Amino acid sequence: MLRGLKIVVLVKQVPDIEKVRFDYEKGRLDRSSAGAVINPFDLNALEAAAQIKEKIGGVVIVVSMGPEQAKEALRDALARGADEAVLLSDLRFAGADTLATSYALSCAVRKIGGFDLVVCGEKTIDGDTAQVGPEVAEFLGVPHVAYVDEILDVNVAEITIKSQLDKSSYVVKMRFPGLITVTKDVNVPRLPMLKDKLRSRKDEITVWNADDLADVAKEQLFGFNGSPTWVAKVFAPSAGKRKSQFVEGTAEEKARKVAKILVELRASR
Repeated sequence: MLRGLKIVVLVKQVPDIEKVRFDYEKGRLDRSSAGAVINPFDLNALEAAAQIKEKIGGVVIVVSMGPEQAKEALRDALARGADEAVLLSDLRFAGADTLATSYALSCAVRKIGGFDLVVCGEKTIDGDTAQVGPEVAEFLGVPHVAYVDEILDVNVAEITIKSQLDKSSYVVKMRFPGLITVTKDVNVPRLPMLKDKLRSRKDEITVWNADDLADVAKEQLFGFNGSPTWVAKVFAPSAGKRKSQFVEGTAEEKARKVAKILVELRASR
C-alpha cells in the first residue's frame, strides 16, 4: 500500500488580465478595476498535483499570500482538487518583492513540514518574473527543476520530468523532497464541478499572520523591509514609426545600394 505524497502548491490571486486597467499616473496595475482569479500558470500547477495524488495517493495543500479576499482563490483551488488551504495574510507581508515573497512562502512550507514536493506555476501574469519558485526552493534547501512541460513518471521516492529550455529539452529524475515549476503545456486544468464549488464554500481555510511563522522565520525579512528591490516607475513606451527606404534597380544594383547603406549606418554609430 503506497503512502502517497504530501504536495504543496503555491498559488497567487491576480487581476483578470482581460479586464484590468493600468494606472499610468501611479505606474501600477489598478487591481480594483477588475475581478481576481487564480494565476493561470498556477492552475496548471494545481492540476499537476491533483493528477499525481490521483495516481499514487497523498494530500494536496495550497498556499497563498495576500489580503483576506485571496480566500476566494483558495476556495477555487479546493474545488479543483486541493485538500487543505493556507493563507498568509498580514500587513507585514505587504510590499514584498520576489525575494521577500519567496521567503514568506518558504516559511509557510517549512511550518507545514514533512512535504515531498512543491509545485509552482512557471510565472505570474502580473509579475512575469518566473523567480519565486526557484527562490522558494533555495530558501528550503531542496533541488528544483523549472519549466517542466511533462511529468513522465512519479512514485513515492522520486519524479521524472521533462524541462523545456529554449530549443532544448532535458529529462531529469529528482528525488524528494524537491520543487518544480510547470509551464502551461504540462496539462489542461480541470473545471470544478458544481458540487465541489458548493463544498469548497464550507471548507476551512487556515490563516497565518507573521506571528504564526515566528518559530520558522525572521520578521525583518518579510514584506517591504525584507525587499532589496522595488519598482521605481512603470510606463508605456511611446509608439514610434519605423523608417523605411526603398531601393530600385537591378538585383546587382540593389545589392550594391543596400551594402552602401549598411556601411554608412555602421559608420554613423
